[in-house]
Amino acid sequence: MKKSFLMKNPELFQGERYLKENKNYFEGWYFKNTNINETISFIPGINVDEKEKKAFIQVITKDSSYFVDYNIKDFKYSHNPFYIKIGNSIFSKEKIYVDITENNKNLKIIGNICYFDSTNINRNFLNPNIMGPFSYIPNMECNHAILCMKNKTSGVIQFNNIEMNFNNGTGYIEKDWGYSFPKAYIWCQGNDFKESNASFMVSVANIPFKFFSFQGFICVLIIDGREYKFTTYNNAKLIKYNVFNNSIDITLKKGEYWLNIKSEYSSENKLLAPVKGKMAKDIFESITSLIHVTLLKGKDIVFENTSKNCGLEIVQK
Repeated sequence: MKKSFLMKNPELFQGERYLKENKNYFEGWYFKNTNINETISFIPGINVDEKEKKAFIQVITKDSSYFVDYNIKDFKYSHNPFYIKIGNSIFSKEKIYVDITENNKNLKIIGNICYFDSTNINRNFLNPNIMGPFSYIPNMECNHAILCMKNKTSGVIQFNNIEMNFNNGTGYIEKDWGYSFPKAYIWCQGNDFKESNASFMVSVANIPFKFFSFQGFICVLIIDGREYKFTTYNNAKLIKYNVFNNSIDITLKKGEYWLNIKSEYSSENKLLAPVKGKMAKDIFESITSLIHVTLLKGKDIVFENTSKNCGLEIVQK
């Protein structure tokens, strides 16, 4: 598969050659699903280091998290139509079917969720995904793509004999691939704003580049189909960056627009992140946080609202 085609279709499996090599690599997709009372995210992926290749599915709810190992032979993928399959579970942009049983972890999940009416970021030749021109730089430590900012959901998940109903819910899909997560970063995402068809995502990270590193950021706010983008590559500025152990207060500026983001952990659960291809770093994520977003044009308020059921990760080292 040509690299240019894969770049234009970031949802596709990018790491085919690593299935035949023992070079450090990971690739993971993130499917977040919310309703009024419940939130559950699934992270299917693979990781490769010098000693072994594995597939995995991570699961996170408001109260718990799980890491389920699979043999790499249990990982299957298709480019047309796009889907990935790990064990009995199948993931695509249109739907997911989850079938996980781990008796030693007292974990049993089965069910499906369908996705429709998707809201996506604007893309073009210079900006094939949210990383913009940085998408064309080879061998980045970590590549990131937003596959769906917001969609509508329908379906039911049975989680340890508890029914989680996602009819009339919302979803979010993104992915990462490379060899390591950044050493320090924040990530925050929300699309459950009060009485508003809005969706939001921001990430600020320490990015190694050749012989130095820099602080890069990507941020998108979509309100009723209109996209406001604040990124390192489109001349936006990081004006304020107050990050603590359990909260963030960030201000970005692009032209006459100002964007302030405040969020704070509620409950948090452990996930594993890649370090040189191996899932070896503990990180902590909340998927039930609140986020308050304020967009100004000059001194005039364009948008001010709060989302619940937000994803928040704060990694400071």
